[in-house]
Amino acid sequence: MDSTRRAILSAGVAAAAAAAVPRVLLGQQSGLQGKFYEKGPVRIYYEEAGAGFPLLLLPGGGLNARIAGVAGNNPYPGNAINEFKGEYRCITADLRNAPGGQSTGPVEVDRPWDAYADDQLGLMDHLGIDRFAVMGFCIGGPFIWNLLKRAPNRIAAAVVAQPVGFRPEMRDRKFAGSFWATWPGLVTAKWPEITMQTADQFITRMFETNPDFVFSVTRDVVRSCQAPVLILPDDVPAHPYAVAMECAMLAPKSEVSLFPWKEPQDRIPLAVRQVHSFLRAHRPA
Repeated sequence: MDSTRRAILSAGVAAAAAAAVPRVLLGQQSGLQGKFYEKGPVRIYYEEAGAGFPLLLLPGGGLNARIAGVAGNNPYPGNAINEFKGEYRCITADLRNAPGGQSTGPVEVDRPWDAYADDQLGLMDHLGIDRFAVMGFCIGGPFIWNLLKRAPNRIAAAVVAQPVGFRPEMRDRKFAGSFWATWPGLVTAKWPEITMQTADQFITRMFETNPDFVFSVTRDVVRSCQAPVLILPDDVPAHPYAVAMECAMLAPKSEVSLFPWKEPQDRIPLAVRQVHSFLRAHRPA
């Protein structure tokens, strides 16, 4: 491990686990401004708050990830938008075709991870943003690794919090950690024009075709990453500790928190300070 890495701290960043909030209430609580970014058949609902160096926030929630995961009435462990908008231009969006969100677009069976990366990078292009920091929760972990593969020179720093990853039990869709299993039923119920066959093919390609590691990239991609990355592991069925720590060992400029970091809850203020310190250390002048 690189000798310049910081001493490991005993906390990490707050992760998002919020229920959906009415959109009007959400805006009132977080000060966000909601708009749509459109490119061809893709329509992405996004919101912004704050000013400063851009910080892209990728909510958790699997394929139902949406803005409520990082903003609004988030009961535990906190509101990421409110926490960071004092120093950063915070940008977040509903995931394309999240059943609880407002973003829509084609179900690209042959390139699921890159379709989402197109949306994320396209949104930043739309906003005129070249370089930015990114913080992702849950499924935001593999999204971040794919962004670091696709656009390594654009990302100043990345925070990967309680990331999803592969474990052998996930081969069984009945396993509690196979979080994608319910998506076909939910997405086809909301948008009947999406067939169950297409939805099933999508998740099969995304999570079950040669599944391994962080789903979106190989170990060689993580090993070659030159961006500073702060990794905060979890250990629940969908968030395997072993995968998060393997990423921390492979990425040459990684930092990692001790585990556990979410409990007891009095560790959370220290966790937030750690993330602030990390982002400030790597924020361009």
